[in-house]
Amino acid sequence: MAKKNKPLEIVLASPRGFCAGVERAIEIVEKAIQKFGPPIYVRHEIVHNKYVVDDLRKKGAIFVDETDEVPEGAITIFSAHGVSDKVEDEAKKRNLSVIDATCPLVTKVHLETRKHQQLDRQIIMIGHKGHPEVEGTAGRVKQEVAIISTEEDVQLLEVKNPDNLAYVTQTTLSVDDTTSIIRALKNKFPSIIGPDTKDICYATQNRQNAVKMLAKEVDVILVIGSANSSNSNRLKDLGENMNVPSYLVDSHKHIKEEWLEGAKSVGITAGASAPEVLIDDVVGYLGTKFDISIKNMTGAQENIKFKLPQELRA
Repeated sequence: MAKKNKPLEIVLASPRGFCAGVERAIEIVEKAIQKFGPPIYVRHEIVHNKYVVDDLRKKGAIFVDETDEVPEGAITIFSAHGVSDKVEDEAKKRNLSVIDATCPLVTKVHLETRKHQQLDRQIIMIGHKGHPEVEGTAGRVKQEVAIISTEEDVQLLEVKNPDNLAYVTQTTLSVDDTTSIIRALKNKFPSIIGPDTKDICYATQNRQNAVKMLAKEVDVILVIGSANSSNSNRLKDLGENMNVPSYLVDSHKHIKEEWLEGAKSVGITAGASAPEVLIDDVVGYLGTKFDISIKNMTGAQENIKFKLPQELRA
């Protein structure tokens, strides 16, 4: 890589990193450990970030794939992505003491989905098949939910009654991700009802808007986040779509020297599940390789704070 005295401007995106739903979920696990003592069981990763999960594991959290791995009667936390009715029922059968860390924005979509079912509407969900949030939402109703993620999927859709349809969206998709799909749905099924962009997570949209600004003034973008983080991957894709080389890294250990060859500026952002300590880690590493200057972008202010579950309120 270039010599230490070569200048490099670091531009920090704003906002970046943790959103209110992630902060709440992590706080729920930490407070549960403090209040009830370890171990505390968590179904699936509480959020999609390796550093966060490893840190909570050291504090006494045990992460499991399914509730049948949890000892009967143990305290169990559902992740921020939400769960299906089936998972809730299984937890009740095993007499598990459940604390729900589902993001309130996801819970809102669950409630909308159930309302559509009560009105006998066929439900379509815009999201990524296999994503925990999508599985949880689809599992909140008795009917089979059609999952779509592209305009092509819309054209292949077959429905029972085109005049009685509703759609919901995965919260961690952005307005950019869903606008064209919603338009295709409305073109094919003019009577379909849905929330437009109201269910889009504010944090997802704000972080993508920040990357768009970042891409206009840097040579390379580093997105801090884990490979299984949907919103982090989308930030990387967005940078690439704007013709800026963009890379997803869990920490400075994943940065390849050739990425920054010839670069005069590097933009840094982080997915909604990545902590600020990892940004500090990457900036510190770059400081050992370059003569860095740091610029903070201005962006949307986020002041949302979600309440903790009743079980953990002081």
